[in-house]
Formats: sequence, C-alpha cells, structure tokens
Amino acid sequence: MAGTQLEVLLKQGLKASLKKRFKKRRTKFDILVDILEVSRNGALKTQIVYRANLNYNRIDRYLKTLEQNGLLVNAEACYTTTEKGEEFLREYSNMRLVVT
Repeated sequence: MAGTQLEVLLKQGLKASLKKRFKKRRTKFDILVDILEVSRNGALKTQIVYRANLNYNRIDRYLKTLEQNGLLVNAEACYTTTEKGEEFLREYSNMRLVVT
C-alpha cells in the first residue's frame, strides 16, 4: 500500500513539474507590457528584472525598444513609463477586455 501511495505522489509531482515546465511562454509583447507596468512609478533595472520576472542578461534589449518608441524614459538609472507608455497600457487593457 505504501509503495502505491508513493507512486501516486511521484506521478502527481511529475505532472505538476511538467505542467510548469511546458507552461506557455510570454511573448515579447507580454514582456514589454510587464516592464511598462512595473515602471509606472519608477523602477531601477534590478527591480524591473525581479518584478517582471526577466533574465538580467536580456533586459537591456527590451528597455532599449521601449525607450526608442517613447514608452519608457531613463533618468538617473530610474526607468519610468511615459505618458505615451501609459496610453499604450490603457489601449492594451481595452483590447484585452474586448478579446476575452
């Protein structure tokens, strides 16, 4: 009986592990939205990495894209979502309401 319970627990653990492992990945668009949301009140690069659940080695590429498009501004190492970025987030939120 104990062996069977152990097998069941192992199978459940394996299923949970596989679900987590093969969970749908975020798109680049989703990541950019997460960065803008985290930066609304200003955030350091490290804070963005942790709060948006990003890889520190890849963050610069995303920050550069947002800055080049006027959605994010960097002042004294503090990144803040611009008014254009806020408008983008509002439109994104409205689109999600329509789609879901």
